[in-house]
Amino acid sequence: MLFKQLFELESSTYTYMLACEESGKTLLIDPVLETVDRDLQLLQEMGLKLTHVLETHIHADHLTGALKLRTITDCKIAGPALDNLPCRDIGVQEGEPFILGSIQINPLFTPGHTDHHHAYLLANNIESRLFSGDALLIDSCGRTDFQHGSPEDLYKSIHEKFFILPDDTIVFPCHDYAGKFSTTIGLEKSENSRIGNNRTLREFISIMNSLDLPFPKKIDYAVPGNELCGKCPDNIPEEKSKICSEDKQG
Repeated sequence: MLFKQLFELESSTYTYMLACEESGKTLLIDPVLETVDRDLQLLQEMGLKLTHVLETHIHADHLTGALKLRTITDCKIAGPALDNLPCRDIGVQEGEPFILGSIQINPLFTPGHTDHHHAYLLANNIESRLFSGDALLIDSCGRTDFQHGSPEDLYKSIHEKFFILPDDTIVFPCHDYAGKFSTTIGLEKSENSRIGNNRTLREFISIMNSLDLPFPKKIDYAVPGNELCGKCPDNIPEEKSKICSEDKQG
């Protein structure tokens, strides 16, 4: 398997590239609209053709690059079936592996940050990798105060879907705001400041309900745009409109 971790600075979003060397099938997890050209350049340099985009959830802090990538490459857009988005080609759900050539990706239904959030687990005899989306971050976790979020649901998701995995499972989150790249299940179980070290559900709810975070600055156009797989809505700021072209290029 070929693997790359890519970063978009403005929203501190990680995009992950996975490619099956045998079949050439290539996937981007959580691409960002602003970095579509960068991602396509990387694939070209590696001699790869994008076949799939896979979303963990409907993002509120950036526009996805899914629609533009499909327009340019004819790739398929996949994401949680529960979102019921007509613009997606493939709906994924827990219990039904997503197959990328020789790579088996296991969706995990992990609500709490959003009501339909999914994470993706790659596990074999050599290693285990978890693409945790916004559910579990490095020494943190996703907020639960909008998009039908729920601290109770997130606590359950993390404990019942993530913390049961082997401690050496490598965790690759959708975001990091402190220059970190990955973590492990063992570290988060023992050291995560919001949910680690055997915090009780009551303690976790209290922490999450007292965060008092400002809403993401892009939420008013990111959510409706991402419900259309990355189509720019009419209320996108003028300075961002240049990234909205769906022309086949690159």
